Amino acid sequence: MMPTLKGENERLTLPKNPGKYRHMSATLKSESTASAEPFLGVTQSLNNRLWVKRATDERDIETMVQRFSLDYALAEALSGRGVTPDTAEAFLNPSLRNAMPDPSSLMDMDKAVLRLAAAVKAGETIGVFGDYDVDGTTSSALLSRYFNSLGINHIVHLPDRMSEGYGPNNPAFRALQEQGVTLCLTVDCGAVAHDVLEQAKLDGLDILVIDHHQMTLPAPPAVAVVNPNRPDDISGLTNLAAVGVTFMVLAALNRFLRGEGFFKEFEKQEPNLMKWLDLVALGLVCDVMKLRGLTRVLVSQGLKVMGSFDNEDITNASNPGLAALGLRAGAKGKAAPYHLGFVLGPRINAAGRIGHANLAYQLMVTDDPVKAFRLAEQLHELNGERQGVEAQVLEEATAQVEAAQAEARKNAPPALIVAAKEGWHPGVIGIVAGRLKEKYRCPAIVIGFDENGIGKGSGRSLDGVDLGKAIAAAKEAGLLVGGGGHGMAAGLTIEKPKLEAFESFLLERLSQDIEVAKAEDKLVIDGVVKARAVFKDFTDRLAAAGPFGMGNPEPRFVLKNVRVRYADIKGGAHIAVTFADDMGATVRGIAFRVVDTPLGDALMNAGQDAFHVVGKIKPDEWRGGNAA
Repeated sequence: MMPTLKGENERLTLPKNPGKYRHMSATLKSESTASAEPFLGVTQSLNNRLWVKRATDERDIETMVQRFSLDYALAEALSGRGVTPDTAEAFLNPSLRNAMPDPSSLMDMDKAVLRLAAAVKAGETIGVFGDYDVDGTTSSALLSRYFNSLGINHIVHLPDRMSEGYGPNNPAFRALQEQGVTLCLTVDCGAVAHDVLEQAKLDGLDILVIDHHQMTLPAPPAVAVVNPNRPDDISGLTNLAAVGVTFMVLAALNRFLRGEGFFKEFEKQEPNLMKWLDLVALGLVCDVMKLRGLTRVLVSQGLKVMGSFDNEDITNASNPGLAALGLRAGAKGKAAPYHLGFVLGPRINAAGRIGHANLAYQLMVTDDPVKAFRLAEQLHELNGERQGVEAQVLEEATAQVEAAQAEARKNAPPALIVAAKEGWHPGVIGIVAGRLKEKYRCPAIVIGFDENGIGKGSGRSLDGVDLGKAIAAAKEAGLLVGGGGHGMAAGLTIEKPKLEAFESFLLERLSQDIEVAKAEDKLVIDGVVKARAVFKDFTDRLAAAGPFGMGNPEPRFVLKNVRVRYADIKGGAHIAVTFADDMGATVRGIAFRVVDTPLGDALMNAGQDAFHVVGKIKPDEWRGGNAA
């Protein structure tokens, strides 16, 4: 069977400098663990990328090959990710038992658990106020499944993006109080909601904040603020999204209730948090947390809980809703970060973007297969609508960028993008910002203004350019109505007259960091592979270094000196291609979103030109067997 070379959301490019061979590369954030020397002599690809070889230790590689009987390519990939012979066993066999820290290491954790345990024992009605994205809805669903398992009365409120906006609001809190809520947990929000939480305190509502967004001190007036990114937290768990912090809270609550004899006294089964790790993994991956340390272990175990998408009978699935959604979207094979980030995530986010997040929440808490398939169908349809809206906004935003570049007579990519227009749907601006960041390799902010001149914006950044802090500083400077986030992503609210001053503020604050990030924008390559080695069993061996994603990048390999045997446009924007080496071995590949780009033109008109090709090697789920 013919193997396949694939990539996800990558742009393969050709170098500007002429040479014996032309080179194709895939975009990736800069990484420090790489040699400074150009790999294969490629100093500048068409998208201005320097090819570098990931730094490895040859002695460590040989030791791991001999000690653990590893494939050389796997040992090389491990070494390139900082794994040594002494740490290899723990890395290859991630264990939550070994990786789990003391939950009490998080600031305010013990305060939160004492209040939450008191509510559980007293039979209080507990409220949950979650964000409308994947992290917020998975956090809410995790809490709901926990409370349901103990028979605890609770009410979940997920805000409407259009009418309520981001973060806690007092009308929602008061509505929860009217339904009997005396304690409310805010998840994936609340860390900067000082005024709202102050009013809630005056109204007699106790608040526990479970968040991970950047914040300043003093903390908002809550019973407890559990947030690894608060300045006085020394837990080191800054790589947890809100769903990961929620998991830690529930682990601490389980421990406390067990110590108090609660489960025995009330004859209740202690909740098994492990069975809900699929929700934790989904939230962590979709919030683009780095797959390192505890986060990698949680995702690894969560994928095992999720299982595979090959069984259409979802009755016994760990989470019937997620299983149904995967099947509706055409997912196949064992659950992987790709399924979470690019199959399930967009459909769950579609609910909060152009519908209501409650739809996604209901999908994740139902155990009824019929309901699960019905909700999955609705989410799938909403995602289709979202894609249409997104395409229109992306086209208009791209036109703005190109017009600004033409007016400034600049050939180089912009340093920073701030695109804005009245009527842009706030539910897709974050996705569009991400697309612009990928295309122009710079931080991008997209803002949609309403008829009153109030804009909702969302931004995406480069590694090393802390957009969240910059947005917070702009708010402090009086340029924003509201805003915050973390290093790679942030949101904001702005008045139209302040748009120009805001853009100037960001440029002045971030220009140096952007310059450094772009200078270090290297394409890091793990090694060279021959075409005849590209088979599924090769990917199976490499999988031991996973799960792959942010912070633990999927290995990327070069095929040297290959020619294009076949190329054809697929889906209007992608190009399917077959490469062949001098010995006749072939590799099938796909280059995403390259039609009408220099790379697309080169592939379609390659002739007999030879290329060095960079890509990620993936199993070909459609053809099965040993295809890759």
